[in-house]
Amino acid sequence: MALLITLIISGAGVAVFMALALPLPWLLGPLLGCLIAALCGVQLKGAPRASQVMRTILGVAVGSTITPALFAQMGTLIWTLALVPPLVICVGAVGYPLFRRGFGFNHPTAFYASMPGGLQDMLLFGEEAGGDVRALSLIHATRVLIVVMVLPFVFAYFYDVDLNQPAGAPLSSVPWQELALLAVAAIVGWRVALWIGLFGASLLGPLFLTAGLSLADVIHHRPPAEAIAAAQFFIGFTIGVKYSGITWRELRVDVTAGVVFSALSLCVGAVFAVAIIRAGWLPLTEAVLAFSPGGQAEMAMVALVAGADAAVVVAHHLVRIVFVIVGAPLVDRWFGG
Repeated sequence: MALLITLIISGAGVAVFMALALPLPWLLGPLLGCLIAALCGVQLKGAPRASQVMRTILGVAVGSTITPALFAQMGTLIWTLALVPPLVICVGAVGYPLFRRGFGFNHPTAFYASMPGGLQDMLLFGEEAGGDVRALSLIHATRVLIVVMVLPFVFAYFYDVDLNQPAGAPLSSVPWQELALLAVAAIVGWRVALWIGLFGASLLGPLFLTAGLSLADVIHHRPPAEAIAAAQFFIGFTIGVKYSGITWRELRVDVTAGVVFSALSLCVGAVFAVAIIRAGWLPLTEAVLAFSPGGQAEMAMVALVAGADAAVVVAHHLVRIVFVIVGAPLVDRWFGG
């Protein structure tokens, strides 16, 4: 019953966003609808397995955008990718004192809350180090939520970026042979990535396999628009349901800390993005999305609907996640964690 209520609320969110002509209705509608319902005390329930399946669609969509043209940009991308580790260090340097001294979290919670890595990875590392898993979950969920909510509105209303571009062709126009290949790439890529222990397997496994097929001139289409809309829907409400059962204290401390950290992180990312734009290395949309502290899947989705180069955006977030996963535990031990 809780899942049915969640789906109804999410659908209502999509309808409201469409009626008001707001950007990204399939992503932001369920997200905001579930967030408001959770804050009002409604018991919500996610669909983790279905959400993982939907992430494979996103992985295939991004992988299909990887063509030889991407490698032609490597001379420039080397410089922008090299700036990702300094970005992570700057975000951590801003976040750790905020959480440790400003909000009084213990060391492991403050440290892994300040790392702009993947949610599951930071929860795992934080729990092993003795951190507050619930606080970490709310802080990172808030980080992703703020970034996903703020950037589309900034793009749409300040920079006139069209966020209503079709992320894929209609289902009826994609040949069934291509649909079959895309489905196989999603399933096989996911399972192989799980087998070898790749982080973010449901997204990166299909992405890498589809990229190989695209570069080999085997795949010529993205997943249909209907599938990408479904992926947005599930990713959106998955973020919102993380606030289910939230208490007043968690709202006052954990979520507030997440909001402040998100604002500071966006400012840090904006400094890097401005420098990159002025150097002429990346266009505005790609630079902002590549250096925003949002989730890898969410930023890829925004890139697709904004007409940006999703492969370039994902490449930067992949470097960010790898750098955090490898470097964060080492730095934590160096600090005596």
